[in-house]
Amino acid sequence: MTTTPAAGPPAHLHYGALARTFHWVSVLAVAFMLVTGLTMTWRGNDLGIWDGLTNGLYSSHKLVGFLILWLTLLRVLNRLIFGAPPPVPMPALQKAVAGLTHVALYGLLVLLPLLGWYAVSLFPARTVFGWFDLPALAAPDKVFYETVADWHATAAFVLMGVAGLHIAAAFYHLIVKRDGVFQRMWGGR
Repeated sequence: MTTTPAAGPPAHLHYGALARTFHWVSVLAVAFMLVTGLTMTWRGNDLGIWDGLTNGLYSSHKLVGFLILWLTLLRVLNRLIFGAPPPVPMPALQKAVAGLTHVALYGLLVLLPLLGWYAVSLFPARTVFGWFDLPALAAPDKVFYETVADWHATAAFVLMGVAGLHIAAAFYHLIVKRDGVFQRMWGGR
């Protein structure tokens, strides 16, 4: 009796279940943040609609951003404690770009929430759904708020670009290379 090999890399080459969960929850949270961020600023700033929906979008954005910050710190801690599977052999330039992309993603997933938190402290608009206020990171300063809000928006667009590169590389490995790199984070066999 012959058997066919399982698709993808062996189980020991996959990221652990916790790392995969952190990754995919982060993907969903970032997608949510991009949609709410664009929608809330369009409704509030461009259309001048400041109703319950716009305020709910802002509160959702603040809450999920705050959670992304802590989720990312937990991801880094998980990575430090449990490590990662052995690297897949690839050309040096490709390996360097992959490494820089991952560092940029982690950095942006910490920087963006901190900039947003700093911005809402400066405005000030720290209340989340009337449930609680985020701690203030700075005294109110509506002039400097504009600068920090611009930094936050710029960082969000940089994140979209870096994430787009990461997604393109994942599909390149899945469809073109077929080398199991995609399956390392997807899971299964």
